[in-house]
Amino acid sequence: MANIVLASGSPRRQELLQRIGITDFDIRVPETEESYPEGLSPRQVVEYISREKADAAAKLCTEDEIVITADTMVFLDEARLGKPADEADALRMLTSLQGRHHTVCTGITVRQGGRSLTESESTEVYFRPATEAELRGYIATGEPMDKAGAYGIQGMGALLVEKINGDFFNVMGLPVLRLSRMLSRFGVSFLDGAPRRI
Repeated sequence: MANIVLASGSPRRQELLQRIGITDFDIRVPETEESYPEGLSPRQVVEYISREKADAAAKLCTEDEIVITADTMVFLDEARLGKPADEADALRMLTSLQGRHHTVCTGITVRQGGRSLTESESTEVYFRPATEAELRGYIATGEPMDKAGAYGIQGMGALLVEKINGDFFNVMGLPVLRLSRMLSRFGVSFLDGAPRRI
C-alpha cells in the first residue's frame, strides 16, 4: 500500500485512523493560515480550508504518498465558533450552545500527486440545558480549551450532549466512514483484512 500521510497534529484524528485499521502512517503538519473567502456556507468553508491544507502538505510529500487533511468547525446559526481564547470565552461559547442545537462540519481532502478529492460531513448536535455552575465545572477540567466550540464529545463534554443527528466521529474531528469511501477511490481497501492497495 502507498504510504499514508496524515497532515494533522490532532491526537483524536490519529486515534480514529488507528481505529479503522490504518496503523502505519506518517504525520506531517504543514503551516497554513485558516482563512477563507467571504460568503461561503459552513460546508464550503471547511472544504476550502482542507484543500488549502492539502496543497501545503503536498509540498512535504512525494507524488506516490496519499495525503489526508481535515478541518473541523462548529457553527451556531452559521456563525463560526473556534477554540476559546480563555475560560471566559469558553463560558460564552458553552452558554450560547446550551439548550440549542448547532452544526459540526468537517472538510476532508485526500490527495495523491496531482489527483485530489474533497468532501465534507455535517452533524447536528443538541445540547441539553445546563446551569452556569455545570458549565464552569466543565471548564475547570481544562478539556474545552483546545477544542472548537469549547467541548469534546469524546470526553466529559458528552455530559452536555442530549443527542446528535449524523456521524458521531465527525464531531470528534474525522468522519471515518466518509474517509474510508474516499480512500477506496485511491485504491485503499477496508474490511477484508488490513487496509491495503487494491
